[in-house]
Amino acid sequence: MNRGERQLQDTLGTRQQADAFHARQTLDYLNDRMRSFIGRQTVMFLATADQSGSCDNTFRAGPPGFVRVLDERHLSWPEYRGNGVMASLGNIAENPQVGLLFIDFGEVIGLHVNGTAEIIQDPGDQANTPPGQRARLWIVARVQEAYIHCAKNIPRMVEIPRQRGRQSPVEQPKKSDYFIPEPASRTGPQPPAPVGQRRSK
Repeated sequence: MNRGERQLQDTLGTRQQADAFHARQTLDYLNDRMRSFIGRQTVMFLATADQSGSCDNTFRAGPPGFVRVLDERHLSWPEYRGNGVMASLGNIAENPQVGLLFIDFGEVIGLHVNGTAEIIQDPGDQANTPPGQRARLWIVARVQEAYIHCAKNIPRMVEIPRQRGRQSPVEQPKKSDYFIPEPASRTGPQPPAPVGQRRSK
């Protein structure tokens, strides 16, 4: 536990509760149940930070087992071609500390895994990579602590199979452009005219 955690625990009177949680729940390795749980997951949330502390949070997804448990202290996952920004990998190159979060929304169970990571360019093992998705890079993470995520507020959700080839009657923007604002309408509201000027009619 870091100094900030301790200060807040003392301020809010939760030090005894925190100590009991760490003694009972926190491990510095992955036990059998944790390793089995990770092997069933299709989504992993990945938190990284650069050398200055600027953070990034994203997720990785794949078929069950896309995150491989190498042993009780090591995990690995493939990095495929994305948008080319390299936000997570760039952070790892500067600061190896990573926070991984696995949540099974069906079982309503979550698992935190914190540790350090390194980028591997040629792991020499593509056997389980899905066809057409050869990994450009791999990440290998070393486990420093692993513990359960509180299930109290995890929503229960069911995965819906992807429907391919279904056309919408209304033209939809590409998902990659979802948050790009549309051009302002020419007939929409206009900014106020400068004081002393009239608008032409």
